Amino acid sequence: MIQAIAPVSNDTLIREVEAHLAKIDGAALRRGRLARLQAELRARDLAGCVLFDPVNIRYAAGLRNYQVMQMHIPFRYAFVPAEGKAVGFELGAEGADSPYPETVAEIRPSRIPNFFLAGGRLAEHARRWAADIAELAKDSAGANRRIAVDRVGPAHFEALQAAGLTALEAQEPIELARAIKLSEELATMAVDIFVAEAGIARMKDALRPGLTENAFWSILHETNTAAGGEWIECRLVASGQRTNPWGAECSAKAIEAGELVGFDTDMVGPGGYCADISRTLLCGDGTPTGRQKDLYRMAVEQLEHNMALVRPGITFRDYAERCWPLPEPYLANRYPEVAHGIGLCDEYPGIPPIQDWDERGYRGGYEGVIEEDMTLCVESYIGAEGGPEGVKLEQQVLVTATGCRLLSTFPLEDIFLG
Repeated sequence: MIQAIAPVSNDTLIREVEAHLAKIDGAALRRGRLARLQAELRARDLAGCVLFDPVNIRYAAGLRNYQVMQMHIPFRYAFVPAEGKAVGFELGAEGADSPYPETVAEIRPSRIPNFFLAGGRLAEHARRWAADIAELAKDSAGANRRIAVDRVGPAHFEALQAAGLTALEAQEPIELARAIKLSEELATMAVDIFVAEAGIARMKDALRPGLTENAFWSILHETNTAAGGEWIECRLVASGQRTNPWGAECSAKAIEAGELVGFDTDMVGPGGYCADISRTLLCGDGTPTGRQKDLYRMAVEQLEHNMALVRPGITFRDYAERCWPLPEPYLANRYPEVAHGIGLCDEYPGIPPIQDWDERGYRGGYEGVIEEDMTLCVESYIGAEGGPEGVKLEQQVLVTATGCRLLSTFPLEDIFLG
């Protein structure tokens, strides 16, 4: 695959993406993900799970339609038994992935699961929905009445109880399943990172004074869409003073010469995996100021220090305690995670700075270790409280047997370092 340092044409981009996706065994990918989830279900003595979250549905069953709409108008769901194939539920035939993947036994009509479609008959539809789930649980697991659910409202929760089922949390088993990546997942993620970095190359090439943040950001969207990509989770682009503190969404502001421009891709590409990469650029042909160089160099030092700590077996807390110590002027604006999992989207684990460990409720409740074949994003943000600008960087890595390997390859900016 071409390393996306310089802009490539859409024809080249599409050709590279199609060639590399064709080499990936999609059936093995879907079967492997389903098997990982089902192992977690069996370990918890669950008859199965009901999934409404579109990312969870995609992971477990390979069904991908209407992902963004499903986030706010849930009308499709899947029942995943602890053994056997999933059953998908769709509002109508037009909503079904056709042909549906080998991980799905059948597609059935869905019960109306939200007020938008059900109105005052929501409780009635919930009872019918729960009866469907109870029947599936009985068919697949007999007397086991323990069902995990990721997102339901009170009407559906009560209906499950009335149907004799015990409803438990589904996010834990599915997040733990998703945390360890299959080889096919890593190959797919590499394609999506390639598309994101092709977009970054185009963004860098187009950056000039007078370009608005919105127009700058649209370049990544266009690149992803042309390559067959799906969606972008956030709108994190900021320039100049808007880079401090971090988190402002992109705007109609015109980018000025000499300003820092930071962005975070959060891009779900053509293979369905998230490329989560942050870079900070300098607008124009000038030389960065001494302050800008200092911010950038500290961000790189933080990244390199924290990536060097990544290895299998280190606990989340131990990792947080050993992370690069932020100088006092930058503590107030610290990024909320020093590292987090990445897959179909941001996922488990989310490791906070040690300063936030207790306040955010992690005391004794967020135990765990970094494991081989996890994919993580290591974060850095350097911006003094009240300062004029800040630098955001982020690298995507694979945890190996001895440390970590970079998955994001777009180079850092020599203009700040050389």
